[in-house]
Amino acid sequence: MYKIFNSMLWVLLIVFMFQSPSFSQEIRLKSFAKGFIKPVDITSTGVAGDSRLFVTEKDGKIKILMEDGSILPKPFLDIDPKVNSQANERGLLGLAFHPQYKENGYFFVHYTNNSGHSTISRFKVSANDGNASSSDSEKIILVVNQPFNNHNAGDLEFGKNGYLYIGMGDGGNGGDPGNRSQNPKDLLGKLLRIDVDTEDVPYKIPASNPYVNRTDTLPEIWALGLRNPWRISIDPVSNDLWIADVGQDKWEEVNVANADLGKLNYGWRCYEGDAKFNFSTCKDATPFHRPVHVYANQFNIGCSVTGGFVYRGSKHPNLVGRYIYADFCTGIFWSIEKNNAGTYVNKQIGDFEEMEFATFGTDHLGELYVAGLGNGTIYKVESITSNTQESVSDTEIKLHPNPVGDMITISSDVIQFQNTIWTIVGIDSKVTIVPKIISIDTHSMQLDVRDLPPGMYMTQEKYSGIKTKFVKL
Repeated sequence: MYKIFNSMLWVLLIVFMFQSPSFSQEIRLKSFAKGFIKPVDITSTGVAGDSRLFVTEKDGKIKILMEDGSILPKPFLDIDPKVNSQANERGLLGLAFHPQYKENGYFFVHYTNNSGHSTISRFKVSANDGNASSSDSEKIILVVNQPFNNHNAGDLEFGKNGYLYIGMGDGGNGGDPGNRSQNPKDLLGKLLRIDVDTEDVPYKIPASNPYVNRTDTLPEIWALGLRNPWRISIDPVSNDLWIADVGQDKWEEVNVANADLGKLNYGWRCYEGDAKFNFSTCKDATPFHRPVHVYANQFNIGCSVTGGFVYRGSKHPNLVGRYIYADFCTGIFWSIEKNNAGTYVNKQIGDFEEMEFATFGTDHLGELYVAGLGNGTIYKVESITSNTQESVSDTEIKLHPNPVGDMITISSDVIQFQNTIWTIVGIDSKVTIVPKIISIDTHSMQLDVRDLPPGMYMTQEKYSGIKTKFVKL
């Protein structure tokens, strides 16, 4: 800290105060809605003009999030009595709306039943209320026995062909002790693809599946060699299917392949990421499909990858075409995109501390959202550098008075202050404090800074990274 001794220093400080700070982060998280309980999936219907988001809660409910950030009081679906969510990786884990949802009202969920087994079921929206459905409309499509209570995966995605892709974990424990992921006669540790447009049987096998009419491999299998794929997504433009596969002890990985390219082997348990893991039943000649990126399982990098989406919205042009994902344990965000040479390039774009980011989702316009499992908050993912009406820059933040004595007021026409967390950092020190809030409303708040020594300081919002300088006399 330092004191202001003369007028010349004062002038220098005023000039410094209004300089634009540089940011290492490319994105910020804007709080959109709070109050969810363990949100693990964010989904839209895919129907043109339908701005609703459907947030899946691990314990067995799906709630509707409206465009204005309000949550409808009645769940869209409540199957809590059917769901075993007692273990960390069990519960209601995935949701996908049928491509013809507007016409047939069908949607599909992936949950752990009360016997501990993975269940894929179809439900139907109420004929009288588009914001409701009934657990009585359930049609069980597929049940896969689980030997342990972890690695349930749980994601569902419809491809352009109308077939349902299902991510299945390897059955759990550690190290895939049953070698299920490489076993072609076991559905665990696989990406499945089935045809659910049938009424006489639960599902059919698409004729284009790679193992149709084979006796050595189950026909539902589209790809092998997955450990615990925690979120899959299909890029609507390129038709690339992205898989974030949670690692064992050392490596987290991200995979990509065209959604119409089957018969791939992603390598687990022979490989963890690019490193050999357990080759006791593996062959070097096996054509494994290698990940496009791996990162080390370390305390300052991450411990569990959370898969995301390729951004295809319009509000943040510099994010278009980039696959955005995060780590659950550290809150670090990255993007992956293909350069002109055809190489996939990974880049860190954000760091939001340990927020337990459990899942991503997109709305009907392709805008990106992410959910905090522990705090039950849904955030909009926004570019800091985008020139859009919804973007917030430092110049849109006002501090007064500045210089300040005992109290300072921060105001903005575009920030909702109830959804923000601010810190104060000394410019010439590493000390960070959380100020005492005296009052707060939608677009302003007053902070008590009377205990700060004289000097130059910076306010910083935790999620957006927005910073503004002020002087304490």
